Amino acid sequence: AEQTNLLALNATIEAARAGDAGKGFAIVAAEVKELANQTSSATESIVAQISQIQGATQEAVDAIDGIGKTIDKVKEISTSVATAIEEQDSATREIARNVEQAANGVKDVANNISDVANASEGNLKTVGTFVDTAEQLSRQSQALRTEVDDYLQKTRAI
Repeated sequence: AEQTNLLALNATIEAARAGDAGKGFAIVAAEVKELANQTSSATESIVAQISQIQGATQEAVDAIDGIGKTIDKVKEISTSVATAIEEQDSATREIARNVEQAANGVKDVANNISDVANASEGNLKTVGTFVDTAEQLSRQSQALRTEVDDYLQKTRAI
């Protein structure tokens, strides 16, 4: 555009030297100068638009990079949660097994106490108290077992 402006200026000078014969040439030189100015303005506008596009592109690249990092974090957290759930499931099964063994032990104790009661009629009152306690423990154990089974079902549903 600068060279075209110089050429237009030179053409205007030559047209002025030519006098009336150069008037048409002077008009053409003025039009060339105007086109050079428009080209320069359009070039500046294009440069600004390209700069904006480059900035927006960089923002998009940064956003995509951020999304990728977020996805990686979510994946890592999901893996940790899955591992924790598996560990919790294993622990819950172990608890259920221990509760079941305790319940069986309580039932065995209740049976043994009942046998002692039958063998010792003289201690019937004392043995009756033991039987009541054992039955209460058995009910509590059964209630605990029911709660553990409910907990296991809820955990497995997750």
